[in-house]
Amino acid sequence: MLTAAARVATLPRDSRDTLFLLAVIAWLVLPHVGYLPWWCSVFVAAVLFWRARLAVQARPLPGRWWVVGLLIGSLVGTWFTHRTLLGRDAGVTLIVALLALKTLELRARRDAFVVFFLGFFTMLTNFFFSQSLAVAGAMLLGLLGLLTALVNAHMPVGRPPLLEAARTAGWMTLLGAPVMAVLFLLFPRLAPLWGIPSDAMTGRSGLSAHMEVGAIAALALDDSVALRVKFLDPPPPQRDMYFRGPVLTDFDGREWRPLLARLGTRFPPLRIGDPRLSGLGAPVRYELTLEPNNRPWLLTLDVPIAPPRAPGLEVAMTSELQWVASRPVVDLLRYEAESYVNFRHGPQTSALVLPEYRQLPAGLNPRTMELAATLLRENPRDAPTLVQAALRRLRTGGYTYTLEPGVYGAHTADEFWFDRKEGFCEHIASAFAVLMRAMGIPARIVTGYQGGELNSIDGFWVVRQSDAHAWTEVFLDGRGWVRVDPTSAVAPGRTGSLQRLLPPRGVLAAAMETVNPNLSAMMRTAWEALNNSWNQWVLNYTQSRQLNLLRNLGFRSPGWEDLARLLIGLIVAAAGLGALWSWWDRRQHDPWLRLLSRARRRLRGAGLEVDRATPPRQIANLVTTRFGADARPLAQWLLKLEAQRYARTSEASLSALRRELKHIAWPR
Repeated sequence: MLTAAARVATLPRDSRDTLFLLAVIAWLVLPHVGYLPWWCSVFVAAVLFWRARLAVQARPLPGRWWVVGLLIGSLVGTWFTHRTLLGRDAGVTLIVALLALKTLELRARRDAFVVFFLGFFTMLTNFFFSQSLAVAGAMLLGLLGLLTALVNAHMPVGRPPLLEAARTAGWMTLLGAPVMAVLFLLFPRLAPLWGIPSDAMTGRSGLSAHMEVGAIAALALDDSVALRVKFLDPPPPQRDMYFRGPVLTDFDGREWRPLLARLGTRFPPLRIGDPRLSGLGAPVRYELTLEPNNRPWLLTLDVPIAPPRAPGLEVAMTSELQWVASRPVVDLLRYEAESYVNFRHGPQTSALVLPEYRQLPAGLNPRTMELAATLLRENPRDAPTLVQAALRRLRTGGYTYTLEPGVYGAHTADEFWFDRKEGFCEHIASAFAVLMRAMGIPARIVTGYQGGELNSIDGFWVVRQSDAHAWTEVFLDGRGWVRVDPTSAVAPGRTGSLQRLLPPRGVLAAAMETVNPNLSAMMRTAWEALNNSWNQWVLNYTQSRQLNLLRNLGFRSPGWEDLARLLIGLIVAAAGLGALWSWWDRRQHDPWLRLLSRARRRLRGAGLEVDRATPPRQIANLVTTRFGADARPLAQWLLKLEAQRYARTSEASLSALRRELKHIAWPR
């Protein structure tokens, strides 16, 4: 590396500056690699490497037809990949390819400026895909690199060091930071003009609208954050933290799906005391920050009765207590809710329950049907007793919890109950629901997240994709729908704090845990707390929080008009301060010139008009010619002033000359 750095230092300035600009472009494109088509990443890397070789070897740039051919290839590749040249993904692919191609035309400063501004635009497109703290930090470095290259381009003489240009770029960034902060805080966030554009067909991995064997196992290996919760009241025990997602009822023997749209009708939020839904005990208030998932589901702690307060969204509850929004969640969303951990839901008797909650596909799982008949013969025909009998079989029958149960056949419940006797939450919940229905007990599957991990630094509970879970609800006469989690009968630690699912660690994380497990956990906790602060205070700075800021400043009922007035007032005040500073700076500029200007004004009062371009020595000659011996002290002072400016050595200082000027007798 030292040899390479020494070689770069000996290159001509053009080559050095080009290599630096190419390195900045590579840094800006690097975060895009996970989102760009593979051919585009390879294409950009090849073009940048080619351009770097041309710069090092001082060879001429390729002809126009080379560039045109590569451009046509980029357009064709973009079309075949995205089937369009419009939209976010296709547009970013084209911008990145054009930025790389433009480096092959760096023949003049004008071309460099085009590359700079394409680079700024490419830097912004990184936030189309991720607004995380890590990406923001990387783009800040990219911004400093682009500003350094831009400042360096405005220093055409000699070979100024890049460090000097970087210092100027840093000062520019610091001077612009207050303006950026004011605009961030006060610029009105008016939908749909404010926000990050997102493609409707893309989204983060998350819960699915159906459940098939293996779906939740894939999520269990995903360590990314699904949601964060900050409890405003004492939190419930971890074993009671069930965050409700899609409810699945239709079963074809292998896959569970929601009720048909005509059956799963929505109804207005119910009040406490309504026989269909009522809360028991005291509610728990909390704030939930949901990661983007491209679904309209609002995950809530089981179960809110009042609608979650999600700014800018209309929310409604389905007949199965799932809250859904008016549009998919494509950006970070924070909302407040109030849930009852203990609740009662449903009619009083099973006769009023839809028959779909008892249906099973014909001809499947015959041994499970026999097991249901056996349990009905051996136990009273009483739903709570039958539920406990099934749970007792899970606890004592040698069943185990594993993420690698193998591939199940058509009779999934039979294989779990009699052959494999192992699986994860969806195998256990599905087999349990099938057994309940086989005994005539209405049952359904609920998917969502269970538990979480408390971050001791910021007090937020972090729920990961690895906390994805499936449980069942059975209908009991007189009690309505009751949550039954059969997984806790097989592996009690899975729904507690002793046996949370942990995805496999990477090489670096595994090495750190081997050396010092506590240090690794502390670093991870600190980073997640920092990233959560970024999410809460920057990404989730919404219009409602802007208006709260104005209320804290004394506005009674603020609106976006008040934001605009305050922003305009600050801009006018800043412009006035800038004008004052400019006036003061002009007054302070070059004391030598100000002293000479004062002498000219005094001579004008004495009747001698002197041009501003006249140097001190010539003024001294004019004074001697006009006023004779009386002006000799003034002429000597002017010569001293010239010597102070231009002589190699001068005994007179500006302060001494200023004092001497006050005591000179001016000719009349």
